[in-house]
Amino acid sequence: MAGRRTRPNRHLVRGTAAALALGVLLAVLLQSQASALHTSAVEPATSARLERIDPQAYLTQFSDRPHLLLDVRTPQEFAAGHIPGAVNISLQTLEARLSELPTDRPIVIYCRSGNRSAAAGNLLLRRGFAQLYDLGGIIAWQAQGLPIQ
Repeated sequence: MAGRRTRPNRHLVRGTAAALALGVLLAVLLQSQASALHTSAVEPATSARLERIDPQAYLTQFSDRPHLLLDVRTPQEFAAGHIPGAVNISLQTLEARLSELPTDRPIVIYCRSGNRSAAAGNLLLRRGFAQLYDLGGIIAWQAQGLPIQ
């Protein structure tokens, strides 16, 4: 008997393979369901998004289009120089001042380097604002020789 090979039960092998395939399929389905639930809990109900926009695109798209240009730097930074037409609401006070923001026209957000504008944009997305553009930082604006006041 030492040299004799035993054959596996074909039905047992097929059943095990089918159970394994079913288990993998079930795991994939559960993972996609969990992912869908997580996404819907985190993202707003609308298809709103924060669109990154560079200074030249801003000038082209918004020169004659009603919008709010929102500077989310501190009042001291704003006083030292800002993009003409900007309104200053610092990131630190933004959530408390949401009622001052329009919901019927785009909001273009900027800060010094782009970090706070991204954070502000994401906050506004979570609060239901839809037409949001991240201009990034005033540093890029100035690097292109564009005016500040």
